[in-house]
Amino acid sequence: MNKPPTIKDIARRLNISISTVSRALRNASDVNADTKKAVMLLVDELNYQPNKLALSLRQQQTHTIGVIVPNLDYVLATMVKGIDEVALEAGYTVMVCQSNESFGREIVNTRRLMESLVDGFIISVSSETKIYDHFKKIQEKETPMVMFDRLMPDFTAPGVRIDNEDGGFQATEHLVQQGYKRIAILAGPPNLGISNNRLEGYLSALKKYKIKKDNDLIIHCDFNQDYAFFATEELLSMKKRPDAIFAISDRMAIGAMLAIKKRSLSIPQDIGLVGFNNEPVVSLVTPAISSVEQPSFEMGKVAGKMFIETMHDGESMKGVVQVLKTKLFVRESSLRNSVTTVTKK
Repeated sequence: MNKPPTIKDIARRLNISISTVSRALRNASDVNADTKKAVMLLVDELNYQPNKLALSLRQQQTHTIGVIVPNLDYVLATMVKGIDEVALEAGYTVMVCQSNESFGREIVNTRRLMESLVDGFIISVSSETKIYDHFKKIQEKETPMVMFDRLMPDFTAPGVRIDNEDGGFQATEHLVQQGYKRIAILAGPPNLGISNNRLEGYLSALKKYKIKKDNDLIIHCDFNQDYAFFATEELLSMKKRPDAIFAISDRMAIGAMLAIKKRSLSIPQDIGLVGFNNEPVVSLVTPAISSVEQPSFEMGKVAGKMFIETMHDGESMKGVVQVLKTKLFVRESSLRNSVTTVTKK
């Protein structure tokens, strides 16, 4: 196999120094026009490709963004698409790692991306993450970092999230307005901001409508269909079971639906159901599930733009957080007196 041509081959063929070839490739002003033209013609003839790694090391930039996500489910994959679109336009490549909701794996991913000389990070934390030392090390090296979707309390970094509290409020208020009175919530891990914010929205709606908080109706579990299934079975086994469930993710809502159907209960007559994320699957099941939509692609684009801004002026971006709005899509699973799909603007 023929070796790819090098800058030395170009210099030897033209009988000039390697440094002259290098300066010609950079269009340096101290190289005359004829020499530049000869170099570029030979570059085309030999199909020479510069060593990007070596160039990156010299410039101390690889034009690569390290993205760490809990998983690549529909919502996060859509966010990554938004990041990638902005990165591509700005001349960056995205390198994605999954933590699989593991704190240990998140630390390993952070270290390996640092070793890969990424220019910076865009991160959504795992559900197990409770301490942030591995992220503080990134900041200590003055490496740009943007958080998205799951922001961390007591940790200052540029970030973008949705208005989770308002989303939780919309879902719960809708159930109340449909006549449900004993509304349970399948909340996520209590250490996650998005879990607590959606729970706060749920509690705010109960308070507005003077419905007493019942701790037995608040169940914390992982963002997992199986966990939600078993949590719902527990709720349905109560002497006074709930008449509606707000699940803070659609995967959890699917798990809840399976548990409800196992009991041969009718949705929405016996029990109402609302999810969160508005993934395509919720409109395909029977009955279709009401869900709070978050602008996932837009969030990814905002995170990407914030990263580019942080690269150029990290000081002015310190602690800047953008909040995007949510929208409730109402479907059959929460409408007691109708089967018409409704979108709440």
